[in-house]
Amino acid sequence: MTNPPQPPQPPGAPPMPPAGWPAAPPPPPKKANVGLIIGLVAGGVVLLLCLCGGVVVAALSGGDTTEPSGADPAAERTEATGDESPEAEPEDEPTKVGKIGKPVRDGKFEFVVSKVKCGVQSVGDAYGEKAQGQFCLISLSIKNIGDEAQMFNDFDQKAYSADDKEYEVDSKAGWHANENNTDVWLNEINPGNKIKGVLVFDIPKGGKLAKLELHDSSFSGGVTVAL
Repeated sequence: MTNPPQPPQPPGAPPMPPAGWPAAPPPPPKKANVGLIIGLVAGGVVLLLCLCGGVVVAALSGGDTTEPSGADPAAERTEATGDESPEAEPEDEPTKVGKIGKPVRDGKFEFVVSKVKCGVQSVGDAYGEKAQGQFCLISLSIKNIGDEAQMFNDFDQKAYSADDKEYEVDSKAGWHANENNTDVWLNEINPGNKIKGVLVFDIPKGGKLAKLELHDSSFSGGVTVAL
């Protein structure tokens, strides 16, 4: 069998297969770029998540973007005006000092000094006590304002000169000065009761007492009476 003549080929064209040969298979389809598609999809997902996260953060913060300030408003006003107002210092409370004839209190006792007599050379009878210098006799009353009985001790009481010299009570001379009431410092005073007596101080001749410090016990703070 004779093959039919082939049609003429244009110049530069590939040679045609001989007539009767099977036709060449079509070229395979081009594969899509899968990696590029995956990258685009992933980028879109990330961008969407970022946008959603920003919306959530803004909602939680309530839209308040004001930064907190640690500065004190009062300090800022002071710096702006230059006006400083120092804090007022508390004033010391005046010291309370009693006077002759006025009641003063320490602990469970209320005291009233009624009289001061200095320049006394002796107390008691012929067997009494003589002063080294001069006796100062302090007449006073003591009232128990507490809820329990308590004894008044003369040796807990102090006297002071103007230059702050301290004098102790002369208890022996005091016994003679209170000879008509010898148990005045020896009995306890019940609540509400009051006694009267004399404290005796032996001070130098020509000296003067400026104040008396009275105590309801050896451990009390005491109260001062100007003489």
